[in-house]
Amino acid sequence: MTSIEQAGTFKLGSRTVNRLGYGAMQLAGRGVFGPPRDRDAALAVLREAVSLGVNHIDTSDFYGPHVTNQIIREALHPYADDLTIVTKIGARRGADASWLPAFSAEELEQAVQDNLRNLGLDALDVVNLRIMLDVHGPAEGSIEEPLTALAELQRKGLVRHIGLSNVTATQVAQARGIAEVVCVQNMYNIAHRKDEALIDSLARDGIAYVPFFPLGGFSPLQSSALSDVAASLDATPMQVALAWLLHRSPNILLIPGTSSVAHLRENLKAAELQLSAEVIATLDAIGA
Repeated sequence: MTSIEQAGTFKLGSRTVNRLGYGAMQLAGRGVFGPPRDRDAALAVLREAVSLGVNHIDTSDFYGPHVTNQIIREALHPYADDLTIVTKIGARRGADASWLPAFSAEELEQAVQDNLRNLGLDALDVVNLRIMLDVHGPAEGSIEEPLTALAELQRKGLVRHIGLSNVTATQVAQARGIAEVVCVQNMYNIAHRKDEALIDSLARDGIAYVPFFPLGGFSPLQSSALSDVAASLDATPMQVALAWLLHRSPNILLIPGTSSVAHLRENLKAAELQLSAEVIATLDAIGA
């Protein structure tokens, strides 16, 4: 058994994926805008991820925009049969690198076409509908119109499975009345745990939960308790944070991102960490 396989697997749409995956956001330039400083390094990270057993890559054509998908295609196409690429639509980038809503039916279809073209695919494995009612986090409001538009693209065969991103529990329930939902992608980590009840609800129904910013994102996690636990386990704080997420619920799929091969290897080693009940209790208290 390889290191990554120790984290287990979970079903994502019609595929079974390793629970430790890779998020491609950091392959774009500063602020997820423009090209990377070192394109060869970005290509190397993707190839190393797949060689180490990653078979779930998260991306979007609005990263860059277009940059990460083009790098993924250059690095990995033709894709391995077991590789699941998950993308997202519902936003676009302004000329000033701002994040703007883009979920009219026309914008969503264009986004799907952009992802298909830049990834070199005939159909997208999973497409997350990113809800942009509030750029800074989930906000209540109907998502019927954009989700119905995405479901129509699924009926056309351009999208195999549908997921949601940046949503409330109410919106998840509404969406499941319109189309089958295979995953939910929200912000969640050891310090930010607003989705506790949602994770458990999805787990009961066999739906994957994919936390973005599992390591804090643009503001990396910092906690003396986390650092102390990491020191006691001869691990890094980020490895412990990932291991805690793997322990939290079997439906959690991780997509930590990095532009460094060394950091990638470090992240994937989190699959090997064993956390005692005492350690779990200490870590649970961080976000209490």
